[in-house]
Amino acid sequence: MKILHLDTNHPLLIKQLNALGFINDEDFSSSKEAVEEIIEQYDGFIIRSRFKIDKRFLDAAKNLKFIGRVGAGLENIDCNYAEQKGIKLIAAPEGNCNAVGEHSLAMLLSLFNKLNKADREVRNGKWLREDNRGLELDGKTVGLIGYGNMGKAFAKKLKGFDVEVLCYDIKATVGDQNAKQVSLEELQAKANVLSLHTPESLLTINMVNSEFINAFQKPFWLINTARGKSVVTQDLVSALKSSKILGAGLDVLEYEKSSFENLFSSEMPDAFKYLISAENVLLSPHVAGWTLESKEKLAQTIVDKIKSEFC
Repeated sequence: MKILHLDTNHPLLIKQLNALGFINDEDFSSSKEAVEEIIEQYDGFIIRSRFKIDKRFLDAAKNLKFIGRVGAGLENIDCNYAEQKGIKLIAAPEGNCNAVGEHSLAMLLSLFNKLNKADREVRNGKWLREDNRGLELDGKTVGLIGYGNMGKAFAKKLKGFDVEVLCYDIKATVGDQNAKQVSLEELQAKANVLSLHTPESLLTINMVNSEFINAFQKPFWLINTARGKSVVTQDLVSALKSSKILGAGLDVLEYEKSSFENLFSSEMPDAFKYLISAENVLLSPHVAGWTLESKEKLAQTIVDKIKSEFC
């Protein structure tokens, strides 16, 4: 079987697939149109988020048996059409869930303790102790929306704190010893912190809007290490200004390109200008699952799943 690799990944991926007898080719620079012209030669291809895999691309891949996505989500792939064509979809959410859990916790603790603000001030010669008095996580209620691999990893990290952890998910009976599954209404009634761990879908795009935010009974902190389009940035800014949202840790942004490799290419939106100037907002460039360890684990997960399915 021949596999085309469309993005760079950990070298163990190709090394181990070679050892399993697969023929591996690499093309990290050709246009989507150019790849479409050769994709019929391959039984599988492996991608991160370089471009969208749509119906036209899948029709060109006449001999395709699988798509490997070195990451958690599959929103860049027309999954329904791929499955209609009998193409196996392989993702690796197990590979970076620990990294996402740690990053989510790091963002929350940094916001509670004003670490980014305090660090910046000390570097500028300011020693403002009272102005940087923090909050403790103990005694708070943390609400998680989405309780798959990522949500479960974050809940596990919270076990060391005296917190109540609630989860809401469209799937029934996903709660466990680390999080109590509740209705969305109960989560919105109790949560001091909201952390998103949902894939991008029709249900989650623009989910966190003014109506959703105002349904929370308490002012709350928002952590988003999931997908940027889940949050309407302008509504988030309005909530930050009114203190309905007390602060936000955002690893993902509504303005990201679908490849996740760049932000907007046109003029900077006003809502984003507010975020980058706000002291109670912490930003990172879609790297919650982007650790040295997760790079290896993601690749290994893909190899293991291909081996299980095709060897």
